[in-house]
Amino acid sequence: MSLVTRCPVCATAFRVQRTQLGARGGKVRCGKCGQIFDGVASLMEEGAEPLKIEPSPQLGLFDSSRRVSTVDEETPLPAFMADEEPARRTALLWGLLALLAAAALAAQGIHRFRSEIAAQLPGARDSLAAACRVAGCQVLLPRRAGEMNIESSDLQADARREGVIVLNALLKNRAAVTQEYPALELTLTDEGERPVLRRVFMPRDYTDAGRSLEQGIAAGGEVPLRLYLDAGRQRATGYRLYLFYP
Repeated sequence: MSLVTRCPVCATAFRVQRTQLGARGGKVRCGKCGQIFDGVASLMEEGAEPLKIEPSPQLGLFDSSRRVSTVDEETPLPAFMADEEPARRTALLWGLLALLAAAALAAQGIHRFRSEIAAQLPGARDSLAAACRVAGCQVLLPRRAGEMNIESSDLQADARREGVIVLNALLKNRAAVTQEYPALELTLTDEGERPVLRRVFMPRDYTDAGRSLEQGIAAGGEVPLRLYLDAGRQRATGYRLYLFYP
């Protein structure tokens, strides 16, 4: 069954089918002027006044010569036709921020473990050293106290000088990489194992003058050392010796 509706802009009447009105919530396009209007609200009774019936307003949708209404331009586009450019820009911005965050995290990790990286990859030491000169840091050798051992040690009095004791020890690097020289702490104790004298020796105190501390102790390498300590009048019967990295 057909109905009659009138365009509110050009006052042209059209015949429409019920299915046409129900397809888009009653919205139809005028086949003459191209205006989109509410076909249900503009329904008319046939015979109320002489009407010149034009073709169905839906036919105007297929006529490329019709003028396009400004209302159509203002009507929001469906989601699948919406402009994707803002979404692309947002995705690009987030991608750039994620890349910068990953680069900052990688730089922080390299800075934190620069000594280990230089030890495992000797070829990267020069590049790391150049970067540290800019950042104001140093590329030191690894410091793994758990893999640096005191293999042997003994303490005895110096026969030529009264009150002077001599410490002989052997350090061994059990790590698979070159390590920095450790510091040593020597504690003299009395009969009750109470400390009577404690002294800390840095690498420069027990290494030979011609030895380069920057080269460190090679993987699996051993370093013998001899230290002289003036105990004065302290009466010591024992000692404790351990290594550490300050």
